[in-house]
Amino acid sequence: MSIGEMLAVFAAGIGAGTINTIVGSGTLITFPVLLATGLPPVTATVSNALGLVPGSVSGAIGYRKELAGQRRRVLRLALSSLIGGLAGATLLLALPSTAFETIVPVLVALALVLIVLQPRITRAVQHRRERSGTPARPDGGPLLSVGLALASVYGGYFTAAQGIVYLSLMGMLLDDTMQRLNAVKNILAAVVNSVAALFFLFVADFDWTAVALIAVGSAIGGQLGAKVGRRLSPVVLRCLVVAVGLCALVQLLLR
Repeated sequence: MSIGEMLAVFAAGIGAGTINTIVGSGTLITFPVLLATGLPPVTATVSNALGLVPGSVSGAIGYRKELAGQRRRVLRLALSSLIGGLAGATLLLALPSTAFETIVPVLVALALVLIVLQPRITRAVQHRRERSGTPARPDGGPLLSVGLALASVYGGYFTAAQGIVYLSLMGMLLDDTMQRLNAVKNILAAVVNSVAALFFLFVADFDWTAVALIAVGSAIGGQLGAKVGRRLSPVVLRCLVVAVGLCALVQLLLR
């Protein structure tokens, strides 16, 4: 990498760590930047997964106050996420690279749709809960465990927007504040990124320069997201991620 490319990857790591802590979808920032440096899609994905682990851990630590009293819930949901994340990482390497190049643009597009629809989904969930008058189960039940496992398969394969999927599922099935659910989301993302990265360490090729730059940047971003994220407009963040994601789509489709 040139000095300019290294600075761009580092800055993308900070942005991804910040956005992942607040809403998720930071991969839509780092992934296109890694592609722009000339990395193949699969190498970019595994390098990104490993590099984002410190950011996920940093964000989870930043939200530690909101995790109070959620130990049992976190342990239960983390197990489902771990299994799904390992399955997704396996699929990434089991499928041919041509399949990845075909699937990823679709996944990015779906992630962008989820980002745009997030406010509407949240309002619909709240409205449905108010109409039914039935409180959600404290642990979400088997439906949430299965849903998070499937979302984590996607997360282990390609991490973009996994946090938004987690929040949507938990918002529908858990009766708690979004800030506390966001804290759980950060833990689940850390679990999926970590298990996928550990799996990739033994079977995949990394660009270690990219890994180091994203790791340091995302760790910084995780703390920034925890400290200032609640003061930022969700609309601004969604617009930023959508813009970067559209750039990623164009680049993927033109490769």
